Amino acid sequence: MKRSIEDTSVVFIGAGNLATNLAKALYYKGFRIVQVYSRTEESARTLAQAVEAAYTTDLSSVAADARLYIVSLKDAAFVQLLPEIVAGKENALWVHTAGSIPMDVWAGKVNRYGVFYPMQTFSKQRTVDFRQIPVFVESNSAEDTRTLKDIASVLSENVYEADSEQRKSLHLAAVFTCNFTNHMYALAAGLLKKYGLPFEVMLPLIDETARKVHELEPRLAQTGPAVRYDENVIGEHLQMLSDEPDMQEMYRLISESIHRQNS
Repeated sequence: MKRSIEDTSVVFIGAGNLATNLAKALYYKGFRIVQVYSRTEESARTLAQAVEAAYTTDLSSVAADARLYIVSLKDAAFVQLLPEIVAGKENALWVHTAGSIPMDVWAGKVNRYGVFYPMQTFSKQRTVDFRQIPVFVESNSAEDTRTLKDIASVLSENVYEADSEQRKSLHLAAVFTCNFTNHMYALAAGLLKKYGLPFEVMLPLIDETARKVHELEPRLAQTGPAVRYDENVIGEHLQMLSDEPDMQEMYRLISESIHRQNS
């Protein structure tokens, strides 16, 4: 590991799920997290203590001498607070971690900027293995692109350059792959609870479904009544959902989509 990279001083703007995991991963690799900002004191203090950093809830008190500033805020808050966030620190390297925000949001605000996007689902309560997480970077200069790739390579074995349009597509695909899938788990948990069954009985099925797509194209791994469009089973399921019209319509639409893709 390059000493210049290891010595990089980092400030985190935000202390949510992604920021918490990324800050800890960098800290464990020897990076100096000098400060954490969060709107809420508890979040700022908790993360700061974990990475031996100072913390603040006041943007005007954010340290001005760090080499790298990582902004990990909700999209709307980031755009709204951007001028205040960068004030007096326009010559440092700034990155955000969002899949959905273009890199040029920085243009005209700071001189050196980019994106550092680890594509994974993060929760504060779980520690993830960054070695397997794909990290996508982008910058407005070749030199800073190399810097971001060097930093990402310390954490992950899967580092890629991706422009803003590619990253938007990644983010959209990730919503289908992760967020929508997890919502299905939540709906399934509700159904099982209704019939007095534990969600844990689904875990082997969830695990095998995930394992299969490591070996098979997702379309080829698809099973179930919608693939063959078994109208008897589908009709019975739709009837069972008659008191849940939103789920009933979702079931119908997804079944039709599965059938069309596999016809």
